[in-house]
Amino acid sequence: QVFPIQARSSFQVHFSFYSLKMAGKIQQYVACKKALTQFIGKQNCAPIMVRLAWHDSGNYDKRISEWPACGGANGSIRFEPEINYGANAGLAKGLKYLEPVKAKFPGVSWADLIQMASACAIEVTGGPKIPMKYGRVEAPDSSACPEEKSRGTAGNAGLPDAMAPFGCGAQDAPTHLRNIFYRMGFDDEGIVALSGAHTIGRAFKERSGTVEYGYGDKNASKYTKSGCPVRHDATSGDYMPGGKSWTEKWLSFDNSYFTTLAEKQANPELIRFPTDEALFQDEKFRPYFEKFAASQEDFFEAYSRAHKKLSELGAKFEDGGFTLPEE
Repeated sequence: QVFPIQARSSFQVHFSFYSLKMAGKIQQYVACKKALTQFIGKQNCAPIMVRLAWHDSGNYDKRISEWPACGGANGSIRFEPEINYGANAGLAKGLKYLEPVKAKFPGVSWADLIQMASACAIEVTGGPKIPMKYGRVEAPDSSACPEEKSRGTAGNAGLPDAMAPFGCGAQDAPTHLRNIFYRMGFDDEGIVALSGAHTIGRAFKERSGTVEYGYGDKNASKYTKSGCPVRHDATSGDYMPGGKSWTEKWLSFDNSYFTTLAEKQANPELIRFPTDEALFQDEKFRPYFEKFAASQEDFFEAYSRAHKKLSELGAKFEDGGFTLPEE
């Protein structure tokens, strides 16, 4: 079939315009990812980037169909009151890190930027490359922030607690984890895999208040003092000392969370919350815990899948979203 010249040209012009627009957008996203990777590696701020993205996504409620009321990866965490919820203590620092990146790459939505930084952080610390999808629409203002008790918890818009009393009303850690993550649509394997991201990062007295260790060398644990070789390239790097970690090399993404957590003689210098112990004590969680302890490859595969899912919860993708070219 031969189309009229005018009709064919109109289609071609429209397609060419869209293609050029998308090409420019993807080019900006690729440059943004490169800048984030370099910044996170130099700043050694991978853990807070992961935590920021998780907490933006982690208030998702699969029972709510409307956007952005359903929560999830929409960037609402940058607004008050959400950023001031107790579970988000310290995350304003993560947003400050991202502000100059956003200014340099204005075409990258806040919702995408937060999730991109998290994926870059996993890769920078030696973890798997997450097959990310982009094109998230960002929440426009604070009206998108979920209310603290809107997810059936006592506060924090449904984010998980490290220890009792559990905001969801659960009497034990396994039930609490399932209450929180089942609401988001995860299964037991996903819960254990995502928990494995605690292989990087620390807790601080001044933030979560769950540990006795705080900011600075004077308040640091054995593995969080200045100069500890915690990076996956066996160097110390330049990082803010202090806090307490789950693993010795808390800037290395590997399966050491699983290989050390269940040791009979718990290392007092490392974190082991009730929600951590639940992973090897609960009979349904344990098979996945043991699987990931035995094989880092299996852990990376499951984690990558769970991370991607978490990064897309509740997201509204413009024109179906897009992916970046392979590097």
